[in-house]
Amino acid sequence: MSKRRSIAVDGNHAVASVAHRTNEVIAIYPITPSTPMGELADEWSAHGRRNIWGSIPEVTEMQSEAGVAGAVHGALQAGALTTTFTASQGLLLMVPDLYKIAGELNAFCMHVAARTVATHALSIFGDHSDVMAARQTGCALLASASVQEAHDFACIGQAATLRARVPVIHFFDGFRTSHEIDRIEELTDDDLRAMLPDELVRAHRQRALTPDRPVVRGTAHNPDTYFQAREAVNPFYEAAPAVFAAEMERFAALTGRRYRLFDYSGHPAAERVIVLMGSAGVTAAETARFLAERGERVGVLQVRLYRPFAVDAFLGALPHSVRAIAVLDRTKEPGAPAEPLALDVIAALESRDGDARLRVIAGRYGLASKEFTPAMVRAVFEELARARPKRRFTVGIHDDVSGTSLAVDERFSIESPEVVRALFYGLGSDGTVGANKNSIKIIVEHAGLWGQGYFVYDSKKAGAMTVSHLRFGPRPIRAPYLVRDAHFVACHHAAFLERIDILEHAAEGAVFLLNTPLEPARVWGSLPAEVQEAIIGKKLRLWAIDALSVAREAGLGRRINTVMQTCFFALSGVLPREQAIARIKESIRATYARKGEELVRRNFAAVDAALDHLHEVAVPDRVTATRARPPLVPQEAPEFVRRVTAVMLAQQGDRLPVSAFPVDGTWISGTARWEKRNIAAEIPIWDPEICIQCNRCAFVCPHAAIRAKVYSPGDLSGAPAHFPSTEFRSKELVGLRYTIQVAPEDCTGCSACVAVCPARDKANPRHKAIDMLPQAQHRERERERYEFFLRIPAFDRTRVKRDAKHSQLLEPLFEYS
Repeated sequence: MSKRRSIAVDGNHAVASVAHRTNEVIAIYPITPSTPMGELADEWSAHGRRNIWGSIPEVTEMQSEAGVAGAVHGALQAGALTTTFTASQGLLLMVPDLYKIAGELNAFCMHVAARTVATHALSIFGDHSDVMAARQTGCALLASASVQEAHDFACIGQAATLRARVPVIHFFDGFRTSHEIDRIEELTDDDLRAMLPDELVRAHRQRALTPDRPVVRGTAHNPDTYFQAREAVNPFYEAAPAVFAAEMERFAALTGRRYRLFDYSGHPAAERVIVLMGSAGVTAAETARFLAERGERVGVLQVRLYRPFAVDAFLGALPHSVRAIAVLDRTKEPGAPAEPLALDVIAALESRDGDARLRVIAGRYGLASKEFTPAMVRAVFEELARARPKRRFTVGIHDDVSGTSLAVDERFSIESPEVVRALFYGLGSDGTVGANKNSIKIIVEHAGLWGQGYFVYDSKKAGAMTVSHLRFGPRPIRAPYLVRDAHFVACHHAAFLERIDILEHAAEGAVFLLNTPLEPARVWGSLPAEVQEAIIGKKLRLWAIDALSVAREAGLGRRINTVMQTCFFALSGVLPREQAIARIKESIRATYARKGEELVRRNFAAVDAALDHLHEVAVPDRVTATRARPPLVPQEAPEFVRRVTAVMLAQQGDRLPVSAFPVDGTWISGTARWEKRNIAAEIPIWDPEICIQCNRCAFVCPHAAIRAKVYSPGDLSGAPAHFPSTEFRSKELVGLRYTIQVAPEDCTGCSACVAVCPARDKANPRHKAIDMLPQAQHRERERERYEFFLRIPAFDRTRVKRDAKHSQLLEPLFEYS
């Protein structure tokens, strides 16, 4: 038996590793957050990586998830070991084929990064609404709760389906588990071969449709026979739970990690028990242990195999002392008396010898990756202790419409003081997330610590804020919720301080690292009063670096990730400085070697220069700032924008009550214009003396952040000083003025406008009609100009020629990011 190794991977990687090694055909189609599983499988096959039987799995990308399901069904009928990966609507598009696959008792294990199904709005984030919409197909539903479990259950699900002939939907929480990086013990090929006996694989192949053993499948039945034939599968579903339990025991004997159909943790004589599944089960179980150690008779029952629902196993796992049960579902089914898991638990309890004192309440939590914390678990236990608890409730929101929500004391925490916690605020595509993923791997593989990394993305992705949540410590980390009370906080984009309370979750005495273009002596004076107050009040140590300058000098452009990563290791002390730098360089070489030695050299140069530019900033004993953080939206914004959008822009959307939102998802238009993200380090500045008025800059801008206008000279009345304007050169439109103007706080700094600009200064060819210049130096002037520019009346559409150049004189109907 080959030796197992500890690795740091995310949930998608953990699952794909097993799926690729235990299948022959993999049909894929990308959908967030399951896409990386298909991408990894495709990459591995392209590089010739073989499965445990020595063949290279055939990976095929179809044109839709419906096509994937058809391909999977066909491959299974041909006797191939087959899998796929999906989420959300992708799973729903597979439902017709899943009925067929289950009805024909095909051995098949697919993997779902469970995600919200779009209803009043789309959400790319995680809950159980997709798998619950597929629970009626006849597929078994196997729920894993962590990265290690996702890895293990991918194996257990494959083994169980081969033995039981019931197809399996193995699911885990989208983003919360699929994108969390954790330290796991990797299953070896020998482990997988031991779990998948050759005789079961042969039996699967022998059921294939083949001319050598001709049979008919896919027949049609009339009313006289369909019902009876449908009931013929019952013995397989009755036997399936025992098969899963047996495979879990075989797995435990092989690896030492024991799972059961229902896993109980907490006080052995608990009176109050929470029942739930998925990653929230880890949070609930850790909270129950914490409370039980302090004398509370509470416990948690985690559901592993949801369908087929094993009633006897469920009842056997409950403590006999239980008097009150709360069932938590991560989905919502409007109009139902309760959510799916709750209804199944209530039905299961009906078979228990009646105990009039047993109370069951049901709640919803965590829709679309809404946070689920130990404080919320405690609130549920407290509700169970009430004489008259809410029979149907929500937790994690403020429901001021239906009154379903529970009160939560957010100060409650169970985090161990030995766990080091860090927060990194970065910009989508600036490399922050990638660097932090590498940091976790370095910590796990070289510091002898356990590590966890979770990354909060905005659905706008590139150019939006990302928040990396890192934990590391001497013992396994079981905390699938966001970091609070961070010992290290890094802000990779100084403009965030103007919009967001970056230091809200900084612990007392924490280190605060700021990327800023200012020299150290000017950093303190540049901070808003609220930031200075937080630094002083929490006794933070403030460090600053101009990471953008370091990256540019090293030839990396705007990618500051390796610079900030080096600073993190230098300040955190998790590894000795020289050892950390050596490991960072090893990581750089592993990441970028295939892109050329020059890129590796540039990253090395950035690492070497980083610490020379890192400076600690002296913190006074009082606030010296004369300005506060500006309002996120101006007073002239619509009332809905001030009341709702502004709260969301401040990253405080969790505090909005139910009553704040439209009942059917209908949103007023034009709200994006009020979100001034200020993410560009440089913005385009126009030189009218060189401009040839081709309007290519406005044409190429995807966000209408740089615009052209023609207007009457009289419209310049009241213009700011030095507002740029020149005579419009046109035979059809004579006597008009012309301006190109950037929206400085909406521009993303992509420089596409400069790249496409054909006009150059003959005396200085490097100077174009549009040049990228530092945003910080030009922001106030350009903001004033842009506000005036917007007040200039839009040009009469009927007078504009219909060609590429003149189209840019029209008012843009799609604007802002």
